[in-house]
Amino acid sequence: METGLSKRADAFAALGKYLNNLSDNELDTWARQAENNNSWFTNANVRQALNGITALLDEKKLKQWIEGYSTAYKSKNVGVVMAGNIPAAGFHDFLCVLLTGHHFYGKLAATDNVLLRKIAALLIEIEPAFADKISFQDMLKNMDAYIASGSDNSAKYFKAYFSKVPHIVRKNRSSVAVLNGGEEEGELKLLSEDIFTYFGLGCRNVSKLFVPRGYNFDTFYRNMDKFEGILNYHKYANNYDYQKSIFLLNRVDHLDNGFLMLKRDEQIVSPISVVYFEEYEDLATLQSKLSSNQEKIQVVLSANGWYSDSVAFGNAQCPAPWDYADNVDTMKFLMEL
Repeated sequence: METGLSKRADAFAALGKYLNNLSDNELDTWARQAENNNSWFTNANVRQALNGITALLDEKKLKQWIEGYSTAYKSKNVGVVMAGNIPAAGFHDFLCVLLTGHHFYGKLAATDNVLLRKIAALLIEIEPAFADKISFQDMLKNMDAYIASGSDNSAKYFKAYFSKVPHIVRKNRSSVAVLNGGEEEGELKLLSEDIFTYFGLGCRNVSKLFVPRGYNFDTFYRNMDKFEGILNYHKYANNYDYQKSIFLLNRVDHLDNGFLMLKRDEQIVSPISVVYFEEYEDLATLQSKLSSNQEKIQVVLSANGWYSDSVAFGNAQCPAPWDYADNVDTMKFLMEL
């Protein structure tokens, strides 16, 4: 492990410890400011996001992660276009760019322009050398490389716009859960976290279930009850009412427990308040289906991770530093610039 990289990793580990020790008053202040900018970013969601960042910056995990990497030969200007679907969504790109010794130029989403600025200010306080390496801008022109996250439509624009320079462009993805019908209630309760955290807005949220033929959803629904209060949040409730009215008006077959609807559908990405499901006959058929949709799937989850290459229920929002979005090694990309 190269010395400069190690020193920067130490600064991020210190940042993780600082974030972990923020007082309730400080957390409430951060959350209030974030929610004033984007009402989807509730206090609970902001705290969840910061907890995730703290876990990402665990000192042992950071050292394990960077062991196979080194500082870039020459520092480049890297423009990062960030998504704004969940709080501080672009933190991992921020981390990767700075660890590899490049200059981070960030274009924050209008819906998420509070938290990363605060995190960056703390990082600079911990390690002042980062002050000349971090810039937030409204326009990212003449960069040496770009990383951009957004919708499928914006991805087409990004690919064309950044075509002449090295780039990573991420499209819209979501996550799926594989059930075998033998899940225990506690496991399904963990699955509820993967569905409802961040109101289902994240790419690591489960938006599609694969269930065995003839699966009975009674036990599944019974274990979603922890989130019944989600209807108290007006934006979620508005989405639920809208989707329900569309289903009823068009006589679309669906299941409904009063706050979450299930609809049989081959698509992966579902609207807020709706989870799609699809039945499978055998694991070989299921594997074929997942392979054909891998461009749309961020994470596959199953109870205790029984399904091949899956993450255990309850861990969708707990990626390790080496869990790269779209399975593209961001660190390797940055090192090779």
